[in-house]
Amino acid sequence: MSIPYLQELTLQLAIGASQLDPSLRSRHAQWLLAQQRDDGGFAGREGASDPYYTAFALRALWILDALNAENGSRAAHFLKQRLTRKESIIDLISLIFGSAIVELAVGEVVIPDEDVDWRQNVSELLSTLRTEDGGFAKTPEGRAGSTYQTFLSILCYQLIEIPPPNIAGVEAFLESQKQLEGGYLEIRAAKRPGVNPTAAAIGTLKALGKLKHDEQQNTAEFLAEMQSDEGGFTANTRIPFADLLSSFTGLLTLSDLNSTPKVNTEAINRYALSMQSPEGGFVGFTLDQTADVEYTFYGLATLALCQLCR
Repeated sequence: MSIPYLQELTLQLAIGASQLDPSLRSRHAQWLLAQQRDDGGFAGREGASDPYYTAFALRALWILDALNAENGSRAAHFLKQRLTRKESIIDLISLIFGSAIVELAVGEVVIPDEDVDWRQNVSELLSTLRTEDGGFAKTPEGRAGSTYQTFLSILCYQLIEIPPPNIAGVEAFLESQKQLEGGYLEIRAAKRPGVNPTAAAIGTLKALGKLKHDEQQNTAEFLAEMQSDEGGFTANTRIPFADLLSSFTGLLTLSDLNSTPKVNTEAINRYALSMQSPEGGFVGFTLDQTADVEYTFYGLATLALCQLCR
């Protein structure tokens, strides 16, 4: 069986991050470790620990080689407490991937292999999100597919090791989201394509083994045009400033399309470095003032990708 998309990506980022300056790695690792709560989880800028931010923190610590038996065990304990709760699909995939990370990194088993019922319940939940257009909606009540939700759902199937049904339908949905200029819509009612739904579409095709590079050259051109004067990527043509999320997903997708020479990776690298907070961690965009674990992952991941592009 091929390695799941998210695990392959995290291993790829770990290779790139190993080439970063040791002082940079240490500063951000220490900042991340300081964000771990007493319950073992991680939180956003407000509120309690949740699987979403915990998974981002664990991914960031893993690519920095800073996830060890002590902090990994604490995170595993937090994740185990969430197994019996009803989670959103985003928290659910975060829970599954966070569990995969701590098992790979420190040998902590959160979801036992023999727990077939739990995996089957996840599969049944995903089936309630399927829409007539072949995609997946954000809620069971959704009538139209979401490109990002479709990406998350396919990754979730991979992580629970259950084949997604009707892959041809997913392909047809993604084709319906593609625009003439090369980008993809998030939902069919959207007015313009964006970097992040485009990355989600390409990521879905790659995860399914259906990515055809020769059919995506205009997609690479669309993404390259999203690089701003700041050096990073903007989310779409209407947003005047770059952000770390779009910079990471845009560069990653160009890498998946073997098209990174179309952009200035040194400028992307400088932009990502400029998003560092003096105390450690990364902010999301120029006017942002507060670092968080999600953007810290995106910042480190962008820098790691830039290393791999050299």
